[in-house]
Amino acid sequence: MLAAYAAKFDADNPIAALEVGERPEPEVPEGWVTIDVKATALNHHDLWSLKGVGLAEQNLPMILGCDAAGVDPDGNEVVVHAVISDPAWKGDETLDPKRSLLSERYQGTLAQKVAVPARNVVPKPAGLTFEQAACLPTAWLTAYRMLFTQSGLKPGDTVLVQGAGGGVATSLITLARAAGMRVWATSRDEAKRAKAIDIGAHEAFESGARMPERVDAVMETVGQATWSHSLKSLKQGGTLVISGATSGQAPKSAELNRIFFLQLRVQGSTMGTRTELAELLQFMATAGISPHIDSIFPLADARDGFAKMNAGDVFGKIVFTV
Repeated sequence: MLAAYAAKFDADNPIAALEVGERPEPEVPEGWVTIDVKATALNHHDLWSLKGVGLAEQNLPMILGCDAAGVDPDGNEVVVHAVISDPAWKGDETLDPKRSLLSERYQGTLAQKVAVPARNVVPKPAGLTFEQAACLPTAWLTAYRMLFTQSGLKPGDTVLVQGAGGGVATSLITLARAAGMRVWATSRDEAKRAKAIDIGAHEAFESGARMPERVDAVMETVGQATWSHSLKSLKQGGTLVISGATSGQAPKSAELNRIFFLQLRVQGSTMGTRTELAELLQFMATAGISPHIDSIFPLADARDGFAKMNAGDVFGKIVFTV
């Protein structure tokens, strides 16, 4: 079957480590099912895997990808939940110390077929195309958990989204606006600031700009480059929710004095549960919102999609059709 996979690692040029070609169809352990993939989406996680971050060399070659929408063996249209927990684990899958994501220990979704535990499939809403649904299991689910599980925000509160443009950031803007929050966003790029307003932000500011007032919560995915600004933008008792650090994880200052003196809360957030994925799908259907797609490529042209993400010229999700 056709797949996009990591054959080696290259920390400096991850695209050089990517292969697009034939791979064996997935093995299907007991309790798992094979999904015929119709569409799959790209995440920064896939670029990090090509660099050798989070993927063990003994697991190469590894089909990349966490996101997929497709058809199960019974002909049902489904969305794949990418968090694979231990079969004995009960409760929140993201807290299972033995958990992994598709494309880490198990072959991923950038292929014609993917095998997943039967419990890891969720019905696809009829109102979403396969391309739209494929955007949801990582970026949109991460955003949903950040906003509705981890932040403590409520309708009417003000939330700042750092780094408008990426998959999680655009998801956060749209979800927060649909939930009745006042949404501010930042970006270095003027065009991305304009797009942020188009998809729901009330205001958009240049990265590092002083906010008109301090906010109830900051959604942080950038890390090192925006860390200090995020903490300085919070009101007393505010919350910073962090789910990534695409610019690095070593800010010049941890701002510890500010954190304890203003009683700020720093909350980590990783992916989301199968239940939260089902809730997200229902919320989007009820609110009448759909994912933002930057571009769509056939899987055979996966290298072009990876190159586009690596260059940073992205607003929304990159999707591959199968």
